[in-house]
Amino acid sequence: MKQALRCALILAGASGVRLWPMSRNELPKQLIPLAGKRNLLQRAVARLEGLIQPSELYICAGQRQRGRILEALDGFPDQQFIGEPAGRDTLPAIGVSAAVISRRDPEAVMAVFTADHLIEPADVFQRTVAHGYALVERHPGTLVTFGIQPDSASTGYGYLELGELRDGAAFSLKHFQEKPGREIAQAYFEAGPARYLWNSGMFVWRVSTILDCIRRYVPEAFDWIIRIADAWDTPERDAVLDGAYRELWKISIDYAVMEPASRDESVRVAVIPMQLRWLDVGSWPAFFNALAADEKCNTASGARSVLQDTIRTSIASDDPRHLIAAIGCEDLIIVHTADATMVCRSDQAQAVKRLHAAVRERFGEEYT
Repeated sequence: MKQALRCALILAGASGVRLWPMSRNELPKQLIPLAGKRNLLQRAVARLEGLIQPSELYICAGQRQRGRILEALDGFPDQQFIGEPAGRDTLPAIGVSAAVISRRDPEAVMAVFTADHLIEPADVFQRTVAHGYALVERHPGTLVTFGIQPDSASTGYGYLELGELRDGAAFSLKHFQEKPGREIAQAYFEAGPARYLWNSGMFVWRVSTILDCIRRYVPEAFDWIIRIADAWDTPERDAVLDGAYRELWKISIDYAVMEPASRDESVRVAVIPMQLRWLDVGSWPAFFNALAADEKCNTASGARSVLQDTIRTSIASDDPRHLIAAIGCEDLIIVHTADATMVCRSDQAQAVKRLHAAVRERFGEEYT
């Protein structure tokens, strides 16, 4: 019996507005070097080395980033890059990618990752993902998601309510709740990791299974996705992709598929806990948490600094020759770029998204 392909898809289309002013339309967060070293996308690709064949790795991101991404991943095949003409969240990105991969092998097993995670250690990550591949190969109709032990009652993640333990290290999914309100998140957190885990945004499934779920739960989106896939190897691909993609709803795979699948008795959803360090680099505090701090809990990325009587302050610069000096500061974030500087209190970091919108409203695309 022929072994189905093991493929991997890295989603690299996030805009990263909460990391403004470093993250821009032309240089989104997944391409920003972390502490002057490899960027998040390069790290995501490196984590998969040895787990899958390079020929089975796909990246889905904005078409406008195609050149920068191919340059950052020297030698990455252009035909394995799936360019989005417009941002439509994760359902269209995953659906179109699954349909394209399905043209090669309708029973391919596809793992889905994102380019804005820091995950350590890599060997534990690979063993856990390998278990996910094997589980789907044994039980073809299964949707596998990976759970992370919560360290707070965050409202920014989906929550996985664990059911029975199956297959040694995998649990059945009793309920999926995407981004609950504060009170519900607190109740989930207090119930403990034996009952609730964060959804990591990483999955494994057969392409045929995820496409069937999209067909049943979001039939309008499915029709556009198949139209794109049918034109993929034809001269009309770019025109069909551009027109059809813009018709797709802007919705996440979590809301569109995982929530209804968790209530669908005909679908098996499994949760595999990931016992490792996982950091979603979606804000400045998360970005700086990935860096080593000095004895006063200050952190710095890409910047020369002189900090006097300053504690719990984080600085970043895109110019390693630029000096940032501070006196008597506490709990601040200072970010310098060639054309914009942002200063905010650490506890206001989530408001950077609103600040980005205000900058766009006042100055248009000049600083975004």
